[in-house]
Amino acid sequence: MSTERLDVRKTYKLLINGAFPRSESGRSYEVTSASGAFMANVAQGSRKDVRDAVVAARAAQSKWWAQSAYNRGQVIYRLAEMAESRRDELAQHVARAEGRRAPAARASVSRAIDKVVWYAGWTDKIAQVLGGANPVAGPYFNFSLPIPSGVVGVVADQDSSLEAFVDAVFAPIAGGNAVVVLASERRPTPAVLLGEMTATSDFPGGVLNIVTGFTGELATIIATHEDVDGLDLAGVDEAFGDELAHQAAGSIKRVWRPGGRDAALGRLRAFVETSTVWHTIGQ
Repeated sequence: MSTERLDVRKTYKLLINGAFPRSESGRSYEVTSASGAFMANVAQGSRKDVRDAVVAARAAQSKWWAQSAYNRGQVIYRLAEMAESRRDELAQHVARAEGRRAPAARASVSRAIDKVVWYAGWTDKIAQVLGGANPVAGPYFNFSLPIPSGVVGVVADQDSSLEAFVDAVFAPIAGGNAVVVLASERRPTPAVLLGEMTATSDFPGGVLNIVTGFTGELATIIATHEDVDGLDLAGVDEAFGDELAHQAAGSIKRVWRPGGRDAALGRLRAFVETSTVWHTIGQ
């Protein structure tokens, strides 16, 4: 009897509201490795997929923010634990997607996991760093408190399939936002694989939503969606970024673009609002 068998090829799905659907359009596209070899079939997201992801993010965001900062940090840290247990699998994807040698791919995955831990630690420190008690002349206290913008759309970096993805996604999530992210068009599988781990890491459905597909088609949909409050444009060039920022202005979105010093803290600042609270001093 022959022992030969065909591989069971996986089609990588979207992550929307804690589930892993195919695109409602039924489309998929081929992703190749850095060397040009076939790597995977990936769902090709549509306008409706983006809209479904935004609806899920909006429903989840208030519940996510209602959790204590400590609990949010524990949830994010749990994802780092899951990623640590699957480092080798992530490294294989990063190596093929980015054309890295195995040691460099493992080092990249380690840095990405460490970043997840770093953002987990920020959840209960954002208020201390970005907020404060304001001096006032009168019988009352005045506090400035950072609160999340709401739903943040992210166009992920096209080249750094995992490390830059983690920065773009977990900075707003640490601040209490929910995220709809358009993964790298050419190198989506490490991000999708990390997203799959949210199913066993206590992440509430809808806090992180990952859509794969063609950047030129989907970025405009995110930028113009009126229920998206912020937009991270790390994954587009300057000209397309200008166009998307102009489109985002129609619904008064906060827009973050790469550049400047201290990009990590800049991302944490980018998608929080400042709420000022006055409180009388008791007699």
